Amino acid sequence: MLLGYARVSTIEQNEARQIEALKKAGVEEDNIYIDKLSGKDDNRPKLKEMLAYCRKGDVVITESISRIARNTKDLLCIVDKLTSKGVEFISQKEAIDTTTPQGKFMLTVFGAIAELERESILQRQREGIAIAKQEGRYKGKPKKEIDKDLFAGVVKLWRAGEITAVEAMKRLDLKPNTFYRRVKEYGL
Repeated sequence: MLLGYARVSTIEQNEARQIEALKKAGVEEDNIYIDKLSGKDDNRPKLKEMLAYCRKGDVVITESISRIARNTKDLLCIVDKLTSKGVEFISQKEAIDTTTPQGKFMLTVFGAIAELERESILQRQREGIAIAKQEGRYKGKPKKEIDKDLFAGVVKLWRAGEITAVEAMKRLDLKPNTFYRRVKEYGL
């Protein structure tokens, strides 16, 4: 069976180009797994689902190596999982076939290139932010406005054990890091 894997980094991005390439390779739409998350690690629901589902003789196809992993270690680990199950891996862009020693070697080389590309992007981003900060053009993400009275009331319920921290965060529509930072910031 042909299985396809597509990934975009954010919900706003469109995976249509990848899906079209997978369909052209013969993957049926029902067999395409799509994640809308960063590829910085392999903690992605659809990737995990595909890895659990695939069986000996299956072929996993992806549009490019960077879609399945952004660093060499994760890429080799994912391909190793596939290989141990008797599943072939094909990356269309790089024309890699992991059933041959040459294909495995090329996979490692292209994986390292994908990792270098990601690190270069992050470095340029950090440099750009530093320059923008020096010029006073970068203020960072705006701080989420929270009604302090509402926040204090919910934290009081949480501290009293009447609600869980998860429930408190849900009521305040806050992520854990923001919730705990504000608890500390407000001295609650």
